[in-house]
Formats: sequence, C-alpha cells, structure tokens
Amino acid sequence: MKKLPINAQWLPSQWPADAAGRRNMALLVQLRWIAIAGQVATILIVHFGMGIHLPIAPMLLIAALACAMNVASFAILRRRTDVARPELFLALLFDVLVLTAQLYLSGGATNPFIGLYLLQVALGTVLLDRWSVWGIAILSALCAALLSIFYHPLTLSRALEGHLFDLHIVGTWINFTMIAVLLVLFMSRMTHNLQLREKYLARLRQQAAEEEHIVRMGLLASGAAHELGTPLSQLAVVLGDWLHMKEVTKHPALVEEVQEMQAAVQRCKAIVTGILLSSGEARGEAPQVTGLRDFVEGIARDWRAAHPGTALLCDFGPHDYPRIIADPVIRQAIGNLLDNAREAGASRIDMLIGRDNSWLNIAVRDNGPGFSEEMLADFGKPYRSSKGKQGGGLGLFLVVNVVRKLGGRVNASNGADGGALILLRLPLGTLAMEEEEWNADDR
Repeated sequence: MKKLPINAQWLPSQWPADAAGRRNMALLVQLRWIAIAGQVATILIVHFGMGIHLPIAPMLLIAALACAMNVASFAILRRRTDVARPELFLALLFDVLVLTAQLYLSGGATNPFIGLYLLQVALGTVLLDRWSVWGIAILSALCAALLSIFYHPLTLSRALEGHLFDLHIVGTWINFTMIAVLLVLFMSRMTHNLQLREKYLARLRQQAAEEEHIVRMGLLASGAAHELGTPLSQLAVVLGDWLHMKEVTKHPALVEEVQEMQAAVQRCKAIVTGILLSSGEARGEAPQVTGLRDFVEGIARDWRAAHPGTALLCDFGPHDYPRIIADPVIRQAIGNLLDNAREAGASRIDMLIGRDNSWLNIAVRDNGPGFSEEMLADFGKPYRSSKGKQGGGLGLFLVVNVVRKLGGRVNASNGADGGALILLRLPLGTLAMEEEEWNADDR
C-alpha cells in the first residue's frame, strides 16, 4: 500500500536552489560567444583590411580553443541544474587567460583592448565571493603589467606609419563603447538572476518559519487532546447515568437535552481522536481506504449535520474517481474551508470536485462577501483574517500548509458573481492508490 508522504519537503519547482548560478554561467557562455566573434572579426579586419601583420594562425587557434570551451560548457549545462561559485571563478579565470594570450600576440599593453580586463573584474564582482573577486582582480593586474614588458609587437604597413596614436584613440573608443554595452546587457541580467534567487531564499525562510509555527501548534493541539480526553470520558459517563435517573426520565424534554449533550460530547471525542490520529499517536489503526466520492460526500454529510443552517451542495464532474487513503488532514483542510465560508457570512456553499490526469481539483465557492484585496495579497499567512477575532486566519493558514505538504497548491479569488472561491489542487499520485494495489487488497 502506498503511503502518503506527509512529511516530504516541498520546494517550488519553478526556481531550483542553484538556478541563479546556472543561468549566470549560461550568460558567461553567451558573452564568450560574443567575445569570440569580436576577436575573429577584429583579427581578420586588422590583418587583411588594414594591412597590420598579425600572427593569425595562433590567434585563431586561441579563438578555436575558446569555442571548444563553450561547447563543453553548453554540454555540461544541459545535464546539470546547479553551478557553484568555484566553477564561475574558473570560467572567468579562463576568459582572463584567453584575453591575455590574444593581447600578447597583438601588441600587449599598447593594444587599446587591454581595458577588457575591467569587464572580467566587474563580472566577478557580481558573481563571486570576496576572495575570488580579489583573485580575478590581482591576476588581471598582473597580466596587464606583464603585457607591458612581454608582447609580440605590431608591424604596421607603410600607409599607417606615423598614425599609431590615431589608431590607438579609435581603438580605445571602440573598446569603451563595447565594454559599456556589454556591462549594461549582461550585468543587468545577472543582477536580475541574483535578485530572483534572493526572493526564492526569502520564500524558503518564510516557509520554514510557517512550518515551525505549525509544529508548535501541532504539539499544543496534541497536548490539549490528551488533556481533554479524560474530562470528556467522565462527562460521557455522567450523562449516561443521568439518562437512568428517575428525575430525568420523567421529563421527555430533559431526556432530549441530555441526548443532545451526549451527541456533542461524542463529537468532541471524535475531534480529539482526529487530532491524535493526525499527529501520529493513534497507533495500531490501519489507514482508511475509501472511494474519493464517498470520502468527500462523508465530509459534506458530517458538516451539514453540524451546521444545519447553511446549505452545502456537492457537485462532481463526470469523471472516474480513484480509491484514496482517507487522511484526516485532508478532511480537516476541507472542513476548515467550509467553516471559514460559514463564519464569513455565507448562507450557501458549493463544493465542486473534478480531476484530470494528474490533479484532483476541489473548489469551495460561497455567496459571502468575498475577499478584500488585502486578504488576497496575504492569503495563507497566519493571523490574517477579516473576521476580527483573536486567532483568526489560522484556518486558511493550516489549509495552505497542509496542501503544500502534500505537493499541491491553493488558489484564492473572488467569484464572478461575488463571494469567495478557493481552489485546492492535490496530486493524484500522492492521494490515490494504484489500481492493482487496491484490487489485491479487495481480494
């Protein structure tokens, strides 16, 4: 029999923990492609167009090496979802060494494109930790210093002799413009990736705080259930004795009131038992397996009996519904939604049930006042309630966290005709038993 992974950790699938590192590595790969294209174009224009002799074979070989590095990086990125900072450091280190080799072969420190070292340092400042950034900065400064001593001098054509300074000014302007454009394009995107990661981590911290709050509430509820068990049992015994007393049996009205109190006590004991079962303390009891339609209709039937003044209608879509493990936390989550709608002032509640291949959809719609914009913005947060009473908002808070633990999600909105609409989406893979499993159990 398949167990419910109630305690499985849930992470938002849309933003893996290290997606920022992977996306920034992809941006470095794109930037390297631009650098390769710029290097090749510059080499060909300078060598063949301007007549400045360059060691074209080794320079093109270095560009080919950078291409191979990019192809390998792209193949690695396709298979991985995480890229650590040391890997980003190595990628920037490779780019610094490639730039150094190209500058060595094309005039060294006299090459106006020596300012491209600053682009590598700026990228490292955004992507790396403090010590790694200093490593890139020191290496770049060291390479720039060595290029002023060791380099392959440029050989100018006769037509360009005496115009070296003019060429240097033009090259410096091109270099400045290129660095400015690349910084705007890539730094803004990298910063955006890091901001998304910070938002994701903030959501994780908020989720951890909420789960810690739930654990404390669960311990409190479990302790209260233990404490309430004894007085409820004593009260049930006293009420049973009253029904046998002549002073009570002579008055049918008193008998009816005692019976109503007995029913209320039994309901309280059932709630206490449900709390203990949800906290895993009702050991030795096999989990209940039932049809999904019977499970939901049972919730609705019990809720109608407890709240006869509010109309509740269940509407099932034309689907085949599987057998499920009737976990008490799901029953409590749905009950909390129904209670919340009634307490908000609804006189009619519609519960709409449907499914697709992967999800069970349970929508609770009421004819109450609906949600305010502030409530929708803070939906699912503890102590956010429009009912103005102490402890308000915990019902929806518990619903959101229970569904999240099961791998589902909760959406809240206002209906087109007014009233509140809350949609629970639960994965059938978590709730439903496989066909062959329950057939074997039936046999």
